Amino acid sequence: MTTVTVYSTKACPYCRMAKALLEKLGVAYTGVDVGEDAGAARKMIKLSGQRGVPVITVDDEVIVGFDARRLNELFGTSSAGDLFDVLIIGAGPAGLTAGVYCARKLLKTMIVSENIGGQALESWSIENYMGYRMVTGEDLMKKFEEQVRTLDVRLELDRCSSITSEDGVFVVKTVSDATIRAKSLILTQGKKPRKLGVANEEQFLGRGLSICSTCDGPLYKGKKIAVVGGGNSALQTAVEMSGIAESVTLVVRHTIRADPVYVQMLETKPNIVVLTNNEITALQGDRFLSGITVKNDNGEEQTMAIDGVFIEIGWLPNTEILDGFVELNDKKEVVIDLNCHTTREGVFAAGDVTSVKSKQIIIASGDGAKAALEAHEYVMKLGK
Repeated sequence: MTTVTVYSTKACPYCRMAKALLEKLGVAYTGVDVGEDAGAARKMIKLSGQRGVPVITVDDEVIVGFDARRLNELFGTSSAGDLFDVLIIGAGPAGLTAGVYCARKLLKTMIVSENIGGQALESWSIENYMGYRMVTGEDLMKKFEEQVRTLDVRLELDRCSSITSEDGVFVVKTVSDATIRAKSLILTQGKKPRKLGVANEEQFLGRGLSICSTCDGPLYKGKKIAVVGGGNSALQTAVEMSGIAESVTLVVRHTIRADPVYVQMLETKPNIVVLTNNEITALQGDRFLSGITVKNDNGEEQTMAIDGVFIEIGWLPNTEILDGFVELNDKKEVVIDLNCHTTREGVFAAGDVTSVKSKQIIIASGDGAKAALEAHEYVMKLGK
């Protein structure tokens, strides 16, 4: 009998999604909270060579991160795709909202996404979403997901690898070898974290370099960490990690550009050191990260002992598979009009993947609703 163990932390949304996928596939597993159990954390690190979650063991195989493709390969079953009225690619605020509106219009709807929640999952606290004085990104996205799951919407954890059109029907291939056919598409796949662009960066990902402080933060209790960035996300991460880590160094390439409320919070934390007009130029360490080199505008460098670095320097749109399929702007965002139409008939888009100037959860949600209503009108004209 297969033995499956999931090493996770309480606040990690990707850990929750890995467990949800295993449960959906009918796979029994043992959950281990490495944020609470230091011994288990050491065991996980020894097994995987990773200081990041989730880590999943399937007998002797070690799976690092939320690898939906591998889990589907191990435990999933292939099925011939039906023809959907709408396929929504992405399950962040825009995609989940679009799913609700499509279901309410009685459209046969499928959502495909690598994760549920998108960029919103990375927010420690959200204070500008109507109806909540303050809510974490994970909690807000749980509410979105719960509402979608009460409706007739098929939700699959997978990643789209190509999109084509055949005889007026859109054909989407996924990395797990599934083929999905749909009359219309709504693109809501959001963005991915921008990298530092320094040597050895890939070597240290999960070994001291993290793009998800919500997931990996508990593993750095009592350690020295750095946060890179000067926007709202970077300051939020620095403030939250100041309550976990021994010390936090905030490395800002130019100047802080966050909202005043986050600047005020930052100033109340005595264990946060801010280095403006600095950037990381090198990463040190053997198996795990042990230090960084930073350089200021005058060309002066300093090396400091650091156990972990959390990258919060912005995002890039997930549009690699869309180049040549719909028009993209110079930022590689999907160009849309006021009603969320792309340049290809039957294809709509919403959220941070689009050319809309303001990137906010509430705006993405609103545009998700608009895109769904436009998709409904398009499908009705085709003759449902």
